[in-house]
Amino acid sequence: MNTGTVKFYSDQKGFGFIQPESGSKDAFVHATALKCTGIRDLVKDQKAAFDTAKDYGGNKVAINNIQAA
Repeated sequence: MNTGTVKFYSDQKGFGFIQPESGSKDAFVHATALKCTGIRDLVKDQKAAFDTAKDYGGNKVAINNIQAA
């Protein structure tokens, strides 16, 4: 599981980005990934652990499993 810091998350828009500690490309997080784990919201600078997968377009890294710290 990767770890990182929430860079941006908008409840209204239903998405955000997490900056991995590994220094790799920011990971896209959609509201559906949060709902699946029971997380209600993410806030800037919050730590999180997550698994990633390629998104449907194939050019972004998307989070498919997340645990907020």
